[in-house]
Amino acid sequence: MNLGKLGQALVAREIFDLIQDELEQVETKITAESVASVEAVTAIGQYLQSSGGKRLRPALLLLSAKMAAEAMDSSSTASNGLAGDTAVQLGAVVELIHGATLLHDDVIDTAVTRRGRPSTNVKWGNHTCVLAGDWLYMQAFQIALRERNFQILELLIGLTQMMVEGELLQLERIGRIDVSESDCMELVDRKTACLFSVCARLGALAAHGDAHVQERLGEYAWNLGMAFQLVDDVLDFTAREKTLGKPVGGDLREGKVTLPLVYALECASPAERALVATILHQRNYDEVPFARILALLEKYRGIERVRQRAQAFTDKARRIIAEFPESPYQRALLSVTELVTERDH
Repeated sequence: MNLGKLGQALVAREIFDLIQDELEQVETKITAESVASVEAVTAIGQYLQSSGGKRLRPALLLLSAKMAAEAMDSSSTASNGLAGDTAVQLGAVVELIHGATLLHDDVIDTAVTRRGRPSTNVKWGNHTCVLAGDWLYMQAFQIALRERNFQILELLIGLTQMMVEGELLQLERIGRIDVSESDCMELVDRKTACLFSVCARLGALAAHGDAHVQERLGEYAWNLGMAFQLVDDVLDFTAREKTLGKPVGGDLREGKVTLPLVYALECASPAERALVATILHQRNYDEVPFARILALLEKYRGIERVRQRAQAFTDKARRIIAEFPESPYQRALLSVTELVTERDH
Protein backbone atom coordinates (compact mmCIF):
# COMPACT_ATOMS: atom_id res chain seq x y z
CA MET A 1 0.00 0.00 0.00
CA ASN A 2 1.49 3.31 -1.12
CA LEU A 3 -0.38 6.19 0.44
CA GLY A 4 1.54 9.02 -1.19
CA LYS A 5 2.29 12.28 0.62
CA LEU A 6 -1.29 13.62 0.51
CA GLY A 7 -2.68 10.30 1.70
CA GLN A 8 -0.14 10.18 4.53
CA ALA A 9 -1.07 13.72 5.61
CA LEU A 10 -4.78 12.88 5.66
CA VAL A 11 -4.27 9.65 7.59
CA ALA A 12 -1.95 11.36 10.08
CA ARG A 13 -4.47 14.14 10.65
CA GLU A 14 -7.29 11.65 11.21
CA ILE A 15 -5.17 9.67 13.68
CA PHE A 16 -4.07 12.69 15.68
CA ASP A 17 -7.57 14.19 15.67
CA LEU A 18 -8.69 11.25 17.83
CA ILE A 19 -6.30 12.28 20.61
CA GLN A 20 -5.90 16.00 19.91
CA ASP A 21 -7.15 17.14 23.31
CA GLU A 22 -4.91 14.72 25.18
CA LEU A 23 -1.86 15.58 23.05
CA GLU A 24 -2.41 19.26 23.81
CA GLN A 25 -2.48 18.36 27.52
CA VAL A 26 0.78 16.43 27.05
CA GLU A 27 2.36 19.50 25.43
CA THR A 28 1.19 21.69 28.31
CA LYS A 29 2.58 19.17 30.78
CA ILE A 30 5.96 19.04 29.02
CA THR A 31 6.17 22.83 29.02
CA ALA A 32 5.43 23.04 32.73
CA GLU A 33 7.71 20.16 33.70
CA SER A 34 10.69 21.36 31.61
CA VAL A 35 11.25 24.47 33.73
CA ALA A 36 14.41 24.10 35.79
CA SER A 37 16.17 26.35 38.28
CA VAL A 38 19.05 26.56 35.78
CA GLU A 39 18.17 28.74 32.80
CA ALA A 40 20.14 26.69 30.24
CA VAL A 41 18.20 23.51 31.03
CA THR A 42 14.89 25.32 30.59
CA ALA A 43 16.06 26.86 27.31
CA ILE A 44 17.19 23.49 25.96
CA GLY A 45 13.88 21.89 26.94
CA GLN A 46 11.96 24.64 25.14
CA TYR A 47 14.21 24.31 22.10
CA LEU A 48 13.53 20.57 21.91
CA GLN A 49 9.79 21.07 22.35
CA SER A 50 9.61 23.66 19.56
CA SER A 51 11.55 21.56 17.07
CA GLY A 52 8.48 20.01 15.50
CA GLY A 53 8.86 16.35 16.45
CA LYS A 54 6.22 13.82 15.41
CA ARG A 55 5.04 13.10 19.00
CA LEU A 56 4.60 9.54 17.79
CA ARG A 57 5.56 8.02 21.13
CA PRO A 58 2.98 9.82 23.31
CA ALA A 59 0.43 9.35 20.52
CA LEU A 60 1.08 5.61 20.58
CA LEU A 61 0.63 5.59 24.37
CA LEU A 62 -2.62 7.59 24.22
CA LEU A 63 -4.13 5.50 21.40
CA SER A 64 -3.21 2.30 23.25
CA ALA A 65 -4.84 3.63 26.41
CA LYS A 66 -8.05 4.53 24.62
CA MET A 67 -8.26 1.22 22.77
CA ALA A 68 -7.54 -0.77 25.95
CA ALA A 69 -10.18 1.24 27.82
CA GLU A 70 -12.78 0.47 25.16
CA ALA A 71 -11.95 -3.22 25.47
CA MET A 72 -12.76 -3.11 29.19
CA ASP A 73 -16.20 -3.49 30.66
CA SER A 74 -17.99 -0.13 30.98
CA SER A 75 -18.09 -0.57 34.76
CA SER A 76 -14.28 -0.75 34.90
CA THR A 77 -12.23 2.01 36.48
CA ALA A 78 -10.86 2.58 32.97
CA SER A 79 -14.03 4.54 32.23
CA ASN A 80 -13.31 7.25 34.76
CA GLY A 81 -11.14 10.33 34.32
CA LEU A 82 -8.22 9.00 36.32
CA ALA A 83 -7.06 6.68 33.53
CA GLY A 84 -7.00 9.61 31.08
CA ASP A 85 -5.03 11.76 33.51
CA THR A 86 -2.48 8.99 34.00
CA ALA A 87 -2.11 8.51 30.23
CA VAL A 88 -1.41 12.24 29.76
CA GLN A 89 1.17 12.18 32.55
CA LEU A 90 2.88 9.15 31.05
CA GLY A 91 2.73 10.68 27.58
CA ALA A 92 4.82 13.56 28.91
CA VAL A 93 7.17 11.07 30.62
CA VAL A 94 7.97 9.12 27.44
CA GLU A 95 8.49 12.30 25.42
CA LEU A 96 10.87 13.70 28.05
CA ILE A 97 12.81 10.42 28.00
CA HIS A 98 12.91 10.57 24.21
CA GLY A 99 14.15 14.16 24.42
CA ALA A 100 16.89 13.14 26.83
CA THR A 101 18.07 10.43 24.44
CA LEU A 102 18.20 12.97 21.58
CA LEU A 103 20.40 15.28 23.66
CA HIS A 104 22.81 12.48 24.50
CA ASP A 105 22.77 11.08 20.95
CA ASP A 106 23.73 14.43 19.43
CA VAL A 107 26.68 14.74 21.81
CA ILE A 108 27.85 11.19 21.15
CA ASP A 109 27.43 11.58 17.38
CA THR A 110 28.89 15.14 17.31
CA ALA A 111 25.78 16.13 15.36
CA VAL A 112 25.53 19.50 13.67
CA THR A 113 21.84 19.60 12.75
CA ARG A 114 18.60 17.94 13.82
CA ARG A 115 15.19 18.48 12.25
CA GLY A 116 16.64 21.18 10.02
CA ARG A 117 18.02 23.30 12.86
CA PRO A 118 21.35 23.53 14.68
CA SER A 119 21.59 20.65 17.15
CA THR A 120 21.54 21.44 20.86
CA ASN A 121 25.20 20.54 21.37
CA VAL A 122 26.16 23.14 18.74
CA LYS A 123 24.14 25.84 20.52
CA TRP A 124 24.91 25.01 24.16
CA GLY A 125 27.97 22.77 24.09
CA ASN A 126 28.49 19.13 24.99
CA HIS A 127 28.85 19.46 28.76
CA THR A 128 25.64 21.44 29.21
CA CYS A 129 23.66 19.12 26.92
CA VAL A 130 24.78 15.95 28.70
CA LEU A 131 23.71 17.39 32.04
CA ALA A 132 20.44 18.71 30.58
CA GLY A 133 19.73 15.22 29.26
CA ASP A 134 20.38 13.80 32.73
CA TRP A 135 18.00 16.37 34.19
CA LEU A 136 15.25 15.44 31.71
CA TYR A 137 15.65 11.76 32.60
CA MET A 138 15.27 12.53 36.30
CA GLN A 139 12.34 14.86 35.69
CA ALA A 140 10.58 12.14 33.70
CA PHE A 141 11.03 9.70 36.58
CA GLN A 142 9.81 12.29 39.07
CA ILE A 143 6.55 12.65 37.11
CA ALA A 144 6.20 8.87 36.88
CA LEU A 145 6.82 8.51 40.61
CA ARG A 146 3.71 10.60 41.32
CA GLU A 147 1.58 7.74 39.99
CA ARG A 148 2.74 5.58 42.94
CA ASN A 149 2.77 2.52 40.70
CA PHE A 150 5.72 0.13 40.88
CA GLN A 151 4.82 -1.49 37.54
CA ILE A 152 5.18 1.86 35.77
CA LEU A 153 8.55 2.46 37.40
CA GLU A 154 9.71 -1.07 36.62
CA LEU A 155 8.89 -0.61 32.93
CA LEU A 156 10.65 2.77 32.75
CA ILE A 157 13.76 1.65 34.62
CA GLY A 158 14.12 -1.44 32.43
CA LEU A 159 13.60 0.71 29.33
CA THR A 160 16.26 3.23 30.35
CA GLN A 161 18.79 0.51 31.07
CA MET A 162 18.11 -1.10 27.67
CA MET A 163 18.58 2.19 25.85
CA VAL A 164 21.78 3.14 27.66
CA GLU A 165 23.22 -0.33 27.08
CA GLY A 166 22.30 0.08 23.41
CA GLU A 167 24.27 3.32 23.18
CA LEU A 168 27.28 1.65 24.82
CA LEU A 169 27.10 -1.27 22.39
CA GLN A 170 26.88 1.13 19.47
CA LEU A 171 29.94 3.00 20.71
CA GLU A 172 31.88 -0.27 20.90
CA ARG A 173 31.07 -0.91 17.22
CA ILE A 174 31.86 2.57 15.88
CA GLY A 175 34.29 2.39 12.98
CA ARG A 176 34.01 -1.41 12.64
CA ILE A 177 33.19 -2.97 9.29
CA ASP A 178 32.61 -6.46 10.72
CA VAL A 179 29.15 -5.63 12.09
CA SER A 180 26.65 -8.49 11.66
CA GLU A 181 22.95 -8.59 10.95
CA SER A 182 22.27 -9.71 14.52
CA ASP A 183 24.36 -6.81 15.85
CA CYS A 184 22.20 -4.39 13.87
CA MET A 185 18.93 -5.95 14.98
CA GLU A 186 20.02 -5.80 18.61
CA LEU A 187 20.66 -2.07 18.30
CA VAL A 188 17.34 -1.49 16.52
CA ASP A 189 15.64 -3.22 19.43
CA ARG A 190 17.49 -1.23 22.08
CA LYS A 191 17.45 2.15 20.33
CA THR A 192 13.83 2.27 19.23
CA ALA A 193 11.65 -0.82 19.51
CA CYS A 194 11.89 -1.15 23.29
CA LEU A 195 10.69 2.45 23.75
CA PHE A 196 7.75 1.93 21.39
CA SER A 197 6.83 -1.24 23.25
CA VAL A 198 6.91 0.45 26.65
CA CYS A 199 4.76 3.32 25.33
CA ALA A 200 1.99 0.90 24.34
CA ARG A 201 2.32 -1.11 27.57
CA LEU A 202 2.08 2.07 29.64
CA GLY A 203 -1.04 3.09 27.72
CA ALA A 204 -2.69 -0.25 28.43
CA LEU A 205 -1.59 -0.03 32.07
CA ALA A 206 -3.05 3.48 32.42
CA ALA A 207 -6.38 2.11 31.17
CA HIS A 208 -6.23 -0.83 33.59
CA GLY A 209 -5.93 -3.31 30.74
CA ASP A 210 -5.23 -6.88 31.82
CA ALA A 211 -1.87 -8.61 31.40
CA HIS A 212 -2.81 -10.11 28.03
CA VAL A 213 -3.81 -6.71 26.59
CA GLN A 214 -0.61 -5.15 27.89
CA GLU A 215 1.50 -7.94 26.41
CA ARG A 216 -0.14 -7.91 22.97
CA LEU A 217 -0.04 -4.13 22.67
CA GLY A 218 3.60 -4.22 23.72
CA GLU A 219 4.34 -6.80 21.02
CA TYR A 220 2.46 -4.74 18.43
CA ALA A 221 4.47 -1.64 19.28
CA TRP A 222 7.78 -3.53 19.41
CA ASN A 223 7.25 -4.69 15.83
CA LEU A 224 6.21 -1.16 14.88
CA GLY A 225 9.39 0.23 16.46
CA MET A 226 11.58 -2.29 14.64
CA ALA A 227 10.01 -1.23 11.34
CA PHE A 228 10.36 2.45 12.26
CA GLN A 229 14.10 2.22 12.93
CA LEU A 230 14.79 0.09 9.84
CA VAL A 231 13.00 2.68 7.71
CA ASP A 232 15.14 5.33 9.45
CA ASP A 233 18.27 3.42 8.48
CA VAL A 234 17.11 3.35 4.86
CA LEU A 235 16.16 7.03 4.83
CA ASP A 236 19.65 7.94 6.06
CA PHE A 237 20.84 6.81 2.62
CA THR A 238 17.88 7.69 0.41
CA ALA A 239 16.10 10.79 1.75
CA ARG A 240 16.65 14.36 0.63
CA GLU A 241 18.63 16.31 3.20
CA LYS A 242 16.02 19.07 3.40
CA THR A 243 13.28 16.52 4.07
CA LEU A 244 15.31 14.46 6.53
CA GLY A 245 16.36 17.54 8.51
CA LYS A 246 19.98 16.39 8.83
CA PRO A 247 22.77 15.39 6.44
CA VAL A 248 22.14 12.20 4.45
CA GLY A 249 24.71 9.46 4.84
CA GLY A 250 25.25 10.60 8.39
CA ASP A 251 25.37 7.16 9.98
CA LEU A 252 28.31 5.97 7.88
CA ARG A 253 30.03 9.32 8.29
CA GLU A 254 29.77 8.83 12.06
CA GLY A 255 31.33 5.37 11.75
CA LYS A 256 28.09 3.36 12.00
CA VAL A 257 27.46 0.39 9.73
CA THR A 258 23.69 -0.12 9.61
CA LEU A 259 21.69 -2.99 8.12
CA PRO A 260 21.47 -1.77 4.48
CA LEU A 261 25.25 -1.67 4.34
CA VAL A 262 25.63 -4.97 6.21
CA TYR A 263 23.56 -6.68 3.51
CA ALA A 264 25.58 -5.05 0.73
CA LEU A 265 28.90 -5.94 2.36
CA GLU A 266 27.89 -9.60 2.47
CA CYS A 267 28.29 -9.70 -1.33
CA ALA A 268 30.85 -6.93 -1.86
CA SER A 269 34.30 -7.54 -3.33
CA PRO A 270 37.44 -6.74 -1.31
CA ALA A 271 37.85 -3.52 -3.31
CA GLU A 272 34.28 -2.48 -2.55
CA ARG A 273 34.71 -3.26 1.15
CA ALA A 274 37.82 -1.08 1.06
CA LEU A 275 35.69 1.87 -0.08
CA VAL A 276 33.50 1.52 3.02
CA ALA A 277 36.54 1.04 5.24
CA THR A 278 38.00 4.30 3.91
CA ILE A 279 34.90 6.26 4.95
CA LEU A 280 34.82 4.58 8.35
CA HIS A 281 38.44 5.60 8.86
CA GLN A 282 38.25 9.15 7.48
CA ARG A 283 34.69 9.94 8.69
CA ASN A 284 33.90 11.87 5.50
CA TYR A 285 33.06 11.38 1.83
CA ASP A 286 36.03 13.37 0.49
CA GLU A 287 37.91 10.43 -1.02
CA VAL A 288 34.96 8.09 -1.59
CA PRO A 289 31.85 10.01 -2.78
CA PHE A 290 28.51 9.22 -1.20
CA ALA A 291 27.21 8.26 -4.67
CA ARG A 292 29.64 5.30 -4.72
CA ILE A 293 28.07 3.95 -1.56
CA LEU A 294 24.55 4.39 -2.93
CA ALA A 295 25.60 2.50 -6.05
CA LEU A 296 26.96 -0.29 -3.86
CA LEU A 297 23.71 -0.51 -1.93
CA GLU A 298 21.70 -0.63 -5.15
CA LYS A 299 23.99 -3.23 -6.75
CA TYR A 300 23.60 -5.66 -3.86
CA ARG A 301 19.96 -4.80 -2.96
CA GLY A 302 20.86 -3.61 0.54
CA ILE A 303 18.09 -1.01 0.70
CA GLU A 304 15.52 -3.29 -0.90
CA ARG A 305 16.24 -6.09 1.58
CA VAL A 306 15.90 -3.76 4.59
CA ARG A 307 12.62 -2.41 3.25
CA GLN A 308 11.39 -5.99 3.05
CA ARG A 309 12.47 -6.63 6.65
CA ALA A 310 10.67 -3.47 7.76
CA GLN A 311 7.52 -4.55 5.92
CA ALA A 312 7.64 -7.95 7.64
CA PHE A 313 7.67 -6.25 11.05
CA THR A 314 4.85 -3.94 9.93
CA ASP A 315 2.77 -6.91 8.78
CA LYS A 316 3.28 -8.62 12.15
CA ALA A 317 2.18 -5.45 13.97
CA ARG A 318 -0.95 -5.29 11.82
CA ARG A 319 -1.82 -8.93 12.53
CA ILE A 320 -1.55 -8.33 16.28
CA ILE A 321 -3.69 -5.20 16.32
CA ALA A 322 -6.29 -6.94 14.12
CA GLU A 323 -6.95 -9.27 17.08
CA PHE A 324 -8.61 -6.41 18.96
CA PRO A 325 -12.27 -5.37 18.51
CA GLU A 326 -12.76 -2.84 15.75
CA SER A 327 -12.99 0.76 16.92
CA PRO A 328 -11.68 4.17 15.82
CA TYR A 329 -8.60 3.65 18.01
CA GLN A 330 -7.97 0.14 16.69
CA ARG A 331 -8.20 1.48 13.11
CA ALA A 332 -5.86 4.32 14.04
CA LEU A 333 -3.24 1.89 15.37
CA LEU A 334 -3.57 -0.10 12.14
CA SER A 335 -3.04 3.09 10.13
CA VAL A 336 0.04 4.06 12.14
CA THR A 337 1.79 1.04 10.66
CA GLU A 338 1.37 2.46 7.16
CA LEU A 339 2.65 5.88 8.22
CA VAL A 340 5.78 4.27 9.61
CA THR A 341 6.52 2.25 6.48
CA GLU A 342 5.66 4.90 3.89
CA ARG A 343 7.16 8.01 5.50
CA ASP A 344 9.94 10.07 3.91
CA HIS A 345 11.53 11.49 7.06
